Amino acid sequence: MKKLLATAALLFSGLSLWAAGTPRPEYPRPQFERAAWVNLNGTWNFDFDFGESGIERNLHKADKLDKQITVPFCPESVLSGVEYKDFMDAVWYQREFTVPEKFADLRTILHFGAVDYKATVYVNGKEVGTHRGGYISFEFDITDYLNGGTNVLTVYAEDDTRNPLQPRGKQSEEYYSHGCDYTRTTGIWQTVWLEFVPDSRIKSIKVFPNVENCSVDIQAEVIGTGKFEALALYQERIMGAASVETEGGLITAHLDLKEAYLWEVGEGRLYDLELRFNEDKVDSYFGLRDVKLDGQKFLINGKSVFQRLVLDQGFYPDGIYTAPSEEAMIKDIQISLDVGFNGARLHEKIFEPRFLYNCDKMGYIVWGEYPNWGLDHSNPNIVYSVIPEWIEEVERDFNHPAIIGWCPLNETWDYDGRKQFDDALALIYKTTKALDKTRPCIDTSGNFHVITDIFDLHDYEQDPKVFKEHFDMLMTEGKLYDNHERRQKYPGGPTFISEYGGIRWSVNENEQNAWGYGNAPKNKYEFIERYKGLTDALLDNDRMFGFCYTQLYDVEQEQNGLYTYSRKPKFETSIFRAINSRKAKIEL
Repeated sequence: MKKLLATAALLFSGLSLWAAGTPRPEYPRPQFERAAWVNLNGTWNFDFDFGESGIERNLHKADKLDKQITVPFCPESVLSGVEYKDFMDAVWYQREFTVPEKFADLRTILHFGAVDYKATVYVNGKEVGTHRGGYISFEFDITDYLNGGTNVLTVYAEDDTRNPLQPRGKQSEEYYSHGCDYTRTTGIWQTVWLEFVPDSRIKSIKVFPNVENCSVDIQAEVIGTGKFEALALYQERIMGAASVETEGGLITAHLDLKEAYLWEVGEGRLYDLELRFNEDKVDSYFGLRDVKLDGQKFLINGKSVFQRLVLDQGFYPDGIYTAPSEEAMIKDIQISLDVGFNGARLHEKIFEPRFLYNCDKMGYIVWGEYPNWGLDHSNPNIVYSVIPEWIEEVERDFNHPAIIGWCPLNETWDYDGRKQFDDALALIYKTTKALDKTRPCIDTSGNFHVITDIFDLHDYEQDPKVFKEHFDMLMTEGKLYDNHERRQKYPGGPTFISEYGGIRWSVNENEQNAWGYGNAPKNKYEFIERYKGLTDALLDNDRMFGFCYTQLYDVEQEQNGLYTYSRKPKFETSIFRAINSRKAKIEL
């Protein structure tokens, strides 16, 4: 992969992209990279708006807000400098910026990595636009709102965590964290940045690799008339090229690749892409891989690969939803690999593109998920909460080879005695499949399936013998133990246990406040034996294509990880690596 800093230094001729000490300075969107950008992270003015009266008080036109905050960290976090933990129905942000003179003739695009939940954006006191959805990236063209010199950017964020039509993921709906719900995230929690683009430009791309034919199709949306050019490289050697004349809109470029380098689990082989359209240049990449279901097997590039997954919830002690650095994200992948996992369910959160980029590079497989907890799944109106943001997610992250499946919903419980609204789940599943025919989709992980490509279950039985008995019948009789069988029937086909374990273990000996599943083992040896027994039951089942252990690291009071919340191993990592990494029966 090209070095981002080297590229920037070449094209910017000494112009600084960020101030020294800027938090999270790395380029936020590595699959669609332009050189002309400015990072807006750092110190912003800030204020609470508990009464949601700020618009009436003209805070969007205020000279200066009363407080300060460090963006991109949420006000609940230590790294924000605010560390306010109570509910915040609304907050305000403000900062000044200037457009570098050399980009004055280009259009200025304002990007937000994520703002929880509803964001209204103002430039120089004028409303630019609104975005609803707390987990996905969005942008506005602010060119026509700019002054010639200093400009004022203001952001108003509303966040009603207790609203049953607002997805909250694992953010606690109570004042205190409890069980498997943790500290909330309000407002801006990912990088804010400016990008400078020509009028005629590439708007988006979708990449369709073909393993069998050793080729790749690039579907691009372009603005303007001209020639679209695509160049594929592997380790700086040209692998293929194509060009298409267009009058704008959607076009497709086909590239035959000279040599095949497959993206595989543990081997994140990536091709570079150089894309040009008139004066616009975008750097990207792709992995040559495909995924298919075959009976009980999950195939990656035609090979049965047992998915040794772990639950990763993407929380950090000092940043909460926001990793303090890119190194922290890489570390989470590495510590997972160290204990023998080959991937993760990215649980109840949409992870940022930089995390997915590192998964791509490291050959680490992941399932993309939506943070649906907090929703009333019996209410048909949840489709208006989920589908718009979920469409944005699938479209944004479509090109990541590390994502091998989608799971829009998790544990869609009934609500106040009302059953889940099955038609909503079916619609969300069908929307996913319409957007992406290249990956399987699980409608709702672990609960009442409606229509799904894969039948998964959650089982937190702590006795290895009983746990094994639950699923032995699948091998002998084709019957699947299911504690929800009154609501659904196993249709056959690909199956895995997408949550199990959750063994409670507190390294601080604070057992009273530690939360996990079942009774905590009496000692280290009992923990390991239980872990091995539960995991062996799935590895030795030739009808299971994978498992997902709960969880990689503790999160606040939920202390059932293999690592502490500060990412320190609770036991020798080699023990779990030996258990997790042996051949599964379905792979033989």
